[in-house]
Amino acid sequence: MHARSPPTARSARHVSCCCCCSSRFPIAAMGTRSVALVLLAAVLLQALLPASAAEGLVRIALKKRPIDENSRVASRLSGEEGARRLGLRGANSLGGGGGEGDIVALKNYMNAQYFGEIGIGTPAQKFTVIFDTGSSNLWVPSAKCYFSIACFFHSRYKSGQSSTYQKNGKPAAIQYGTGSIAGFFSEDSVTVGDLVVKDQEFIEATKEPGLTFMVAKFDGILGLGFQEISVGDAVPVWYKMVEQGLVSDPVFSFWFNRHSDEGEGGEIVFGGMDPSHYKGNHTYVPVSQKGYWQFEMGDVLIGGKTTGFCASGCSAIADSGTSLLAGPTAIITEINEKIGATGVVSQECKTVVSQYGQQILDLLLAETQPSKICSQVGLCTFDGKHGVSAGIKSVVDDEAGESNGLQSGPMCNACEMAVVWMQNQLAQNKTQDLILNYINQLCDKLPSPMGESSVDCGNLASMPEIAFTIGGKKFALKPEQYILKVGEGPAAQCISGFTAMDIPPPRGPLWILGDVFMGAYHTVFDYGKMRVGFAKSA
Repeated sequence: MHARSPPTARSARHVSCCCCCSSRFPIAAMGTRSVALVLLAAVLLQALLPASAAEGLVRIALKKRPIDENSRVASRLSGEEGARRLGLRGANSLGGGGGEGDIVALKNYMNAQYFGEIGIGTPAQKFTVIFDTGSSNLWVPSAKCYFSIACFFHSRYKSGQSSTYQKNGKPAAIQYGTGSIAGFFSEDSVTVGDLVVKDQEFIEATKEPGLTFMVAKFDGILGLGFQEISVGDAVPVWYKMVEQGLVSDPVFSFWFNRHSDEGEGGEIVFGGMDPSHYKGNHTYVPVSQKGYWQFEMGDVLIGGKTTGFCASGCSAIADSGTSLLAGPTAIITEINEKIGATGVVSQECKTVVSQYGQQILDLLLAETQPSKICSQVGLCTFDGKHGVSAGIKSVVDDEAGESNGLQSGPMCNACEMAVVWMQNQLAQNKTQDLILNYINQLCDKLPSPMGESSVDCGNLASMPEIAFTIGGKKFALKPEQYILKVGEGPAAQCISGFTAMDIPPPRGPLWILGDVFMGAYHTVFDYGKMRVGFAKSA
């Protein structure tokens, strides 16, 4: 997602994590293919906050560290620390009263990485982890990791030094978008803030090949997704917190401080939410599919004007492990064009427009079914539902045996994008010449293979708001919220917070609302009521 790895998406999951400017959603997360391309950032977490005085909650502070230009290639998470203590329990208190809770301080790295500290074993061995709502396993490097250089750059778990260690030994492996880990399961106590989760199954990583985890400043990942995507069907840490009665309310919330010059980076509150971190009421939407924190989203607007792409609905994921905001290439390209972002020119796109543009327009004007147009012009075959590159079969879903996506060639992909763009322009009554010229401009703005696009830092004032419709309400992002600035003065570089990621039907189109979005909107993950809530961050 970045040529010059800017702070962008996730750590090591395939879509969610993008270590070393890559991705982070585990590609094979226990029977669920997660796809996402995002940068994974890394920031060392400082010591956890002292035990919180607030009743019913536990905080994990997210803290910041100075920008390390050598680590930009590993940027992914963003975060900030929230170290203030909470008030007394009551109608306005966090969590709504009763029970235990915890607040974990997080560190912020360039508004692209958020990390916190946990302990494993008795006495607790400290590890810096990404709290990742886009994956579900806990893993840290093992002292038995002998042949992966990455392990020697991080804290390693030593089972022989823990009195609560229990042997498991079941093998485990997770493939991320930009890296992988392998090892075996063990069980031990896990300390998160003031909470001690007993008998927690986690992965001791004995193999971390490549550079992805070597350059990352986090030691491991603590997944906060659902068990449905847990490798090895391991029970996630959050489930154990609820089962063991460590939190009174089955709710956790994220606050990211996007002011990277401040000391505090943000915090996670286990057991509720801190009213000082948001304004007004939360808008809640139900979880539509367990695995990731997935919900249904409506139209996407650029400068108040509909794109039409999600007018009939799209799926989205609230993902703390993704630095950027990822979405379908066709719409991300339009957004980046409107904000003046410069991507990599796609020759295939321009070729399609020059050779087939008029024919596509004619078919659209003749009210040909849009999904059949690219097959009619000979760039795709039509399988009854989707356009598929000639000579390439549809992928069959490993689990359901249904069509899970397409392995489309570049010309087919470019044609399908052109159809979407032309539809939108025709709906605005643009002339054919204007439409073809506009599509050519969009081709110039196609993101680079790693997804990054840069903008002129001096043009923020003229950039439009980008809004997402959730629960019938529009959640707008201002330029200063969706542009990431790296460096200061004349040497400063500004990066678009939008990156392309295509997940075909039936699972897509899918949007990944990462830290760019969660930084602007305080996010509540309500496990008890199976819903996600958003309110403007304070």
